[in-house]
Amino acid sequence: MPDEHSDSLAPALLLSMPQLADPNFARSVILLCRHTVDGAFGLVINRQLPLPARVVVQEDPATTSEKEVPVWLGGPVEQERSWILLGDDPGDAEATPIIDGLYVSTSPELLKRLTGGALPRARLLVGYAGWGPGQLDAELKQSAWLTTDVTMDLVFETPADSMWETAIRRLGADPATLQMGGHGGVH
Repeated sequence: MPDEHSDSLAPALLLSMPQLADPNFARSVILLCRHTVDGAFGLVINRQLPLPARVVVQEDPATTSEKEVPVWLGGPVEQERSWILLGDDPGDAEATPIIDGLYVSTSPELLKRLTGGALPRARLLVGYAGWGPGQLDAELKQSAWLTTDVTMDLVFETPADSMWETAIRRLGADPATLQMGGHGGVH
């Protein structure tokens, strides 16, 4: 999904800032997968839902696993759609590379493997974050987001409830000191 346009931010992580008023994105970490003049697409990666995949996924026949596979909220748009975020090569299954070793897919084959417990570095996400033409760029100008590089350890090894703070600290900032500036910027 990386865009061929030189002004694209994708792939990157977006870290929400305090002035972002939308509660859907408070303290969120978003994997920005696509960013073009037509808009942007990303997946919130730090919002685990309190239900297992077997409740969300309607497979026939149902896949069974000893391990409960969690579901993550990928964003507020089209929550009836699901995405699989993979930290390993998907093999022959259809998947789009984001960075080396990180893929996104909607493959039914991968979904069966995930719900069967066969994909240890994978997440099932419902919904996504989307921006219309120029919308994300305007939010960035208002300092609503910080951007940082995508790292596999942050995506798959950092606990969801500390991912935002960890990412902010890696940028050299103290999350407790982030505050609104007089012109809508963060200081």
